[in-house]
Amino acid sequence: MVEPQVTIVVVPRERFSLTRESLESIYEHTHIPFRLVYVDGGSPSHIRRYLEAQAREKDFQLIRTDYYLSPNYARNLGLAKVNTKYVVLMDNDVVVAPNWLKHLVQCAEDTGATIVSPLICQGQPLHEEVHCAGGESAVLLENKNGRVRRRLHDKIYKQGRKIASLRDSLQRQETGLAEFHCMMVRTEIFEQIGMLDQAMMNTKEHVDFCVSVATAGGSVYLEPSSLVTYITGQPLQWSDISFYMLRWSDAWGLTSLNRLQEKWNLTEDNYYQHWYNGWSEYLVGRRKVFIIRPMLLKYAFGRAGGRVENTLVRMEKLLNRYLTTRYAQKHPEAVQQQTLTPLQKFPVTASLGS
Repeated sequence: MVEPQVTIVVVPRERFSLTRESLESIYEHTHIPFRLVYVDGGSPSHIRRYLEAQAREKDFQLIRTDYYLSPNYARNLGLAKVNTKYVVLMDNDVVVAPNWLKHLVQCAEDTGATIVSPLICQGQPLHEEVHCAGGESAVLLENKNGRVRRRLHDKIYKQGRKIASLRDSLQRQETGLAEFHCMMVRTEIFEQIGMLDQAMMNTKEHVDFCVSVATAGGSVYLEPSSLVTYITGQPLQWSDISFYMLRWSDAWGLTSLNRLQEKWNLTEDNYYQHWYNGWSEYLVGRRKVFIIRPMLLKYAFGRAGGRVENTLVRMEKLLNRYLTTRYAQKHPEAVQQQTLTPLQKFPVTASLGS
């Protein structure tokens, strides 16, 4: 047998209910040798039993914790088990298309890319609507009124566009952004920049990683012949809700945003405060859309107005604070491990993607 060049590391993103669909797609549509490390952080018992059975049957390595994991912490647990030339970092709600991995490896071999992103789609039907077709990431220097300001910049290309309308413009190209839904990384880069920053607990961790790679002289490529889909829009199951609330919690977002500011020496001014407030509102908004509104539709028969929703949003914020505090009290070692990454400030400015 040919020795695998690639290890796939799958980690929890925000729910567990798509585990089976995602895992089965990997084994159905991956036609070159690979190793698999599956990180299971606190999944409900029926998912835990399914993964244990699949690990025995398919002979992959299963890493299990009985508590929830932040994304970069989970990825680092998997990365510690990788000794192949490449590693694919993938979320547990991603479904892959035939030959997806072969195309990623071919791109890396042809170009020497540090990171290769597939064409990441979103929703259903599968592989039809773009979520990320590359993009831009950088720390920009702006000179305004004689004062130099540092800004974090990121932009996703072609989100929401139909693939059928983009066939002529989608081609392999160097770009400036990849997302952790699915990316393949040349493993040696971690010897240069260190492991993923675990203090990036839920916000902009892909931007931080891409800027770090660019700062170290690495490159990012988009390989659109490789297709994967991030399944979004489906209702959460009850067993997903507690993880979802922690994953997109205000506390984890605050830790992430503070880390970005400190690490990249971002200028704290009105622009930064607006950006900071916007991301805080985004986290609340995610929980409102996926938790509060479905509950209103189900239990209030669609009659609840904005006043009721706003009241529930305020109540949820208090509940969210309670849940994150209780998590920290019950799992202090986990919290400590997830923020242990030593701070390394980067004084240089990364360039925009092409």
